[in-house]
Amino acid sequence: MATIHEFGPYRLDGESETLFRDSEPVAIGRRAVRLLRLLVEQAGAPVSKDALMQAAWPGLAIEESNLTVQIAALRRIFADVDGGTTWIETLPRRGYRYVGPPVTAESRAGLPASPAAVVSERPSLAVLPFSNLGGDPGQDYFSDGITGDIIAELSRFRSLFVVARHSSFAYKDRTPEIKQVGRELGVRYVAEGSVRKIGSRVRVSVQLLDAASGYSLWTERYDRDLEDIFTLQDEIVRAIVAALPGRLEDAGREIARRKRTSSITAYDLVLLGNERWRQLTVKAMAQAREHFRSAVALDPQYAGAHANIAWTIVCDVFLESPATATLDEALGEIETALDIDDGDAWSHGVFAQLLFLRHEDAKAEIHFSRALALNPNDADVAAVYANILVYWGRWREALIWIGTAKRLNPFPPNLYHWYHALALYSGRDYELAVKALMEARSLDRWSHGLLAACHAQMGRLGEAQSEADAFVSERRRELKANGEAMPAKTLNLARARAERYRDPADREHFLDGLRKAGLSS
Repeated sequence: MATIHEFGPYRLDGESETLFRDSEPVAIGRRAVRLLRLLVEQAGAPVSKDALMQAAWPGLAIEESNLTVQIAALRRIFADVDGGTTWIETLPRRGYRYVGPPVTAESRAGLPASPAAVVSERPSLAVLPFSNLGGDPGQDYFSDGITGDIIAELSRFRSLFVVARHSSFAYKDRTPEIKQVGRELGVRYVAEGSVRKIGSRVRVSVQLLDAASGYSLWTERYDRDLEDIFTLQDEIVRAIVAALPGRLEDAGREIARRKRTSSITAYDLVLLGNERWRQLTVKAMAQAREHFRSAVALDPQYAGAHANIAWTIVCDVFLESPATATLDEALGEIETALDIDDGDAWSHGVFAQLLFLRHEDAKAEIHFSRALALNPNDADVAAVYANILVYWGRWREALIWIGTAKRLNPFPPNLYHWYHALALYSGRDYELAVKALMEARSLDRWSHGLLAACHAQMGRLGEAQSEADAFVSERRRELKANGEAMPAKTLNLARARAERYRDPADREHFLDGLRKAGLSS
């Protein structure tokens, strides 16, 4: 039975150690949640510093400043609500006390409910891929890049619910009926447009439609010099937000301007690199990295290019490819990116994954929280965070975050289904894990491996053996393509991935399913 504490617009799930605002999880570290749980359990009563530190850092001797940092993080979260900064009272030299809205507690059974089925109360929006009207299909990357940048900037508005790029781009080269798009993506508003790039000029047309009626709420055409592309993107974002009912005040706020680049050539190289890395192959990742390095050579202060170099290296490690770039190089690039622009959610998300690979888990969680706080609509960061939570042994939280990712990205990439299934496997719900994997459009080697483990754990040895054979066959093909030798024991094909689990018991559970499916150890 999980105990749920509710206060104001917040809900604290004690079992999954997750804080929600309304139906959506709040990006905040696990230790801060543990502190909050103790405070609300004893609402109105003083809680000593020693008790709080024991709750958040059991068995560890820590500096009191760590407690101060976590309390400050909680106050920043509550600052979004009128009077929220006063909900946690400091008792000098003694401790803290929760004095916020009344707290109610109830017990609920079962796994955490996925927010994927919950309709957001925020204005919901999808931006469809802008059409390339330049006549050259080779320029699609440019119109796609502008669309992606507009989606990214809109996502930074906490008052909006913005569907992820991947799901919006499911409609590329299609002319769907707007009402259908609204139903399929679960949004009320849809933006669409076109881009024509001619020499040093660019023409962009945009319109915002009400998905329920199909009526146009706003339309505009912009003719600008290519050098003004970033200013143009900001104007479009402001105009879209202003056209949404009730969002005029939001649009009036200054959009957080991230330092991009003054070099259109560098920007063009980053767009080309983005097109390459999304193919998620060893060759494409290397090509993307060279594009990003060329962009940095043109503009050493281009934070996004530095971050993307680090990203390709992180991807290589997760893909287990025999790349020559190192994590040390990635660390240098991402630190440079954050030195230039510390307010970029994407960079914090990349840094979090890099820190996980370096086994700096506490710092990784801080940067995941920072990324999700800066961009609450980033489905990819929410999904990757879910995956990392599984390796940290926190599969209940992982289910919540993958649910959030799938709501933001209704047509998710296959990786989301793997992340979802891996969390369910850790929770010993093998049947649901199989169903999650079968939602994928195609099965890769690791999906076959996890299916084998699930079937084996349920005693379906025939199906397990078939999936295990597919896993071994595809892994053998992958090793051969990378110039690597096949190990003598087939279970060794999965050991590198198993090593991501921090708890030996979780690691053994992962390997146990594959062993039962017939892999030799």
